[in-house]
Amino acid sequence: MNQVTGLILAGGLARRMGGGDKGLRQFRGKPLVAHAIERLAPQVDALLINANQNHDAYAALGYPVIKDAIGGFAGPLAGLHAGLSHCSTPLLVTAPCDSPFLPLDLVAMLHAALVTADAQLAVAQCAGRAQPVFALCRREVLDHLSAFMTGGGRKIDAWYAALQVVVVPFPDAAAFANINTPEELERLEAP
Repeated sequence: MNQVTGLILAGGLARRMGGGDKGLRQFRGKPLVAHAIERLAPQVDALLINANQNHDAYAALGYPVIKDAIGGFAGPLAGLHAGLSHCSTPLLVTAPCDSPFLPLDLVAMLHAALVTADAQLAVAQCAGRAQPVFALCRREVLDHLSAFMTGGGRKIDAWYAALQVVVVPFPDAAAFANINTPEELERLEAP
């Protein structure tokens, strides 16, 4: 039985990157998003890409592309909302398109903690800092998220605060390195 759908979040405006589409920026010979896909796809039963621009370029990667139902580039929660709305499995895991080194045991670790704690959502933590866009949640949180966003909520941690959440520590900070600026892209380009 299919259990987990993966969602790559690539729906932002990439302001710190100087605009454009961050997920499609070249990194080590391929689009940044392709690195995240390579690491997340083997961990899930299905994969979706959340993108609000360049739909055809993302679709060419071979996975369904969904856009935010909530307009105005409303942030990662809008992407999560879109993912939960299209998810056909009981669980959805999210990862950003700009994290090319995401943990290969991300889903296993989050899932084990979610089940053990009987939580609604499991979120990664590294070096004492929450990594809120690396999360595994139950599909039934969709109604709660919809109500939160309809009420104007956009901050991911404010939404989490009303749920049963388990925080899952990960040891490798480098696995959560994300690329937000051209300088970070250049610095991490060297293997």
